Amino acid sequence: MKRGEIYRTKESAPERGHKPGFYVVVSRSFIAENDDVGTVICAPVYANVLGLSTEVLVGPDDGLPKTCSIRCDFLALMFKSKLTGYVSKLRGSKLGELNRALVHGLEIV
Repeated sequence: MKRGEIYRTKESAPERGHKPGFYVVVSRSFIAENDDVGTVICAPVYANVLGLSTEVLVGPDDGLPKTCSIRCDFLALMFKSKLTGYVSKLRGSKLGELNRALVHGLEIV
Protein backbone atom coordinates (compact mmCIF):
# COMPACT_ATOMS: atom_id res chain seq x y z
CA MET A 1 0.00 0.00 0.00
CA LYS A 2 1.29 3.45 -0.90
CA ARG A 3 0.35 7.07 -0.26
CA GLY A 4 -1.87 8.40 -3.04
CA GLU A 5 -3.37 5.04 -3.98
CA ILE A 6 -7.13 4.79 -4.45
CA TYR A 7 -8.97 1.78 -3.05
CA ARG A 8 -12.57 0.63 -3.01
CA THR A 9 -14.02 -0.99 0.08
CA LYS A 10 -16.22 -4.08 -0.22
CA GLU A 11 -17.87 -3.56 3.13
CA SER A 12 -20.41 -0.88 3.86
CA ALA A 13 -19.37 2.04 6.03
CA PRO A 14 -21.81 3.77 8.40
CA GLU A 15 -20.29 7.18 7.65
CA ARG A 16 -21.07 6.61 3.95
CA GLY A 17 -24.74 5.73 4.37
CA HIS A 18 -23.89 2.03 4.81
CA LYS A 19 -22.49 1.76 1.27
CA PRO A 20 -19.04 0.73 0.08
CA GLY A 21 -16.90 3.55 -1.22
CA PHE A 22 -13.61 4.79 -2.61
CA TYR A 23 -10.79 6.08 -0.39
CA VAL A 24 -7.38 7.64 -1.06
CA VAL A 25 -4.49 6.76 1.25
CA VAL A 26 -3.04 9.98 2.72
CA SER A 27 -0.82 8.54 5.49
CA ARG A 28 2.87 9.16 5.06
CA SER A 29 4.76 6.51 3.12
CA PHE A 30 6.43 4.98 6.20
CA ILE A 31 3.00 4.10 7.65
CA ALA A 32 1.27 3.16 4.38
CA GLU A 33 4.06 0.82 3.28
CA ASN A 34 4.69 -0.76 6.70
CA ASP A 35 3.08 -4.20 6.96
CA ASP A 36 3.35 -4.06 10.75
CA VAL A 37 0.93 -1.11 10.86
CA GLY A 38 -2.69 -2.18 10.35
CA THR A 39 -4.30 1.21 9.73
CA VAL A 40 -3.89 4.22 7.46
CA ILE A 41 -5.48 7.65 7.25
CA CYS A 42 -7.65 8.02 4.17
CA ALA A 43 -9.64 10.73 2.44
CA PRO A 44 -13.03 9.61 1.14
CA VAL A 45 -14.13 10.09 -2.46
CA TYR A 46 -17.63 11.53 -2.98
CA ALA A 47 -19.76 11.65 -6.12
CA ASN A 48 -20.81 15.25 -5.41
CA VAL A 49 -18.39 18.04 -6.28
CA LEU A 50 -18.90 21.12 -4.08
CA GLY A 51 -16.02 23.26 -5.32
CA LEU A 52 -14.29 23.47 -1.93
CA SER A 53 -10.60 24.25 -1.47
CA THR A 54 -10.40 20.96 0.42
CA GLU A 55 -11.49 18.90 -2.60
CA VAL A 56 -9.49 17.33 -5.41
CA LEU A 57 -11.33 16.45 -8.62
CA VAL A 58 -10.74 12.92 -9.89
CA GLY A 59 -12.45 10.85 -12.54
CA PRO A 60 -12.04 8.30 -15.33
CA ASP A 61 -8.39 9.29 -15.95
CA ASP A 62 -7.77 8.32 -12.31
CA GLY A 63 -9.56 4.96 -12.57
CA LEU A 64 -12.92 6.11 -11.18
CA PRO A 65 -16.22 5.61 -13.00
CA LYS A 66 -17.10 9.33 -13.20
CA THR A 67 -15.93 12.76 -12.07
CA CYS A 68 -16.02 13.04 -8.29
CA SER A 69 -14.03 14.63 -5.48
CA ILE A 70 -11.58 13.57 -2.81
CA ARG A 71 -12.68 15.40 0.33
CA CYS A 72 -9.93 16.30 2.75
CA ASP A 73 -12.37 17.62 5.37
CA PHE A 74 -13.51 14.11 6.32
CA LEU A 75 -10.36 12.07 6.91
CA ALA A 76 -10.87 8.59 8.35
CA LEU A 77 -8.67 6.00 10.02
CA MET A 78 -9.16 2.81 8.01
CA PHE A 79 -7.99 -0.75 8.53
CA LYS A 80 -5.76 -1.71 5.63
CA SER A 81 -7.60 -5.04 5.47
CA LYS A 82 -10.81 -3.20 4.50
CA LEU A 83 -9.15 -1.45 1.55
CA THR A 84 -9.32 -4.50 -0.70
CA GLY A 85 -10.07 -3.21 -4.19
CA TYR A 86 -7.03 -1.40 -5.62
CA VAL A 87 -8.18 1.14 -8.23
CA SER A 88 -5.17 3.26 -9.21
CA LYS A 89 -2.52 5.69 -7.98
CA LEU A 90 -2.84 9.47 -8.22
CA ARG A 91 -0.48 11.07 -10.74
CA GLY A 92 2.13 13.60 -9.60
CA SER A 93 -0.01 16.68 -10.29
CA LYS A 94 -2.98 15.17 -8.46
CA LEU A 95 -0.73 14.35 -5.48
CA GLY A 96 0.26 18.01 -5.37
CA GLU A 97 -3.42 19.01 -5.40
CA LEU A 98 -4.09 16.47 -2.64
CA ASN A 99 -1.30 17.96 -0.51
CA ARG A 100 -2.74 21.48 -0.96
CA ALA A 101 -6.26 20.27 -0.10
CA LEU A 102 -4.91 18.59 3.06
CA VAL A 103 -3.18 21.83 4.07
CA HIS A 104 -6.53 23.65 3.75
CA GLY A 105 -8.52 20.87 5.42
CA LEU A 106 -6.21 20.70 8.43
CA GLU A 107 -5.51 24.45 8.52
CA ILE A 108 -1.77 23.91 8.42
CA VAL A 109 -0.09 27.26 7.98
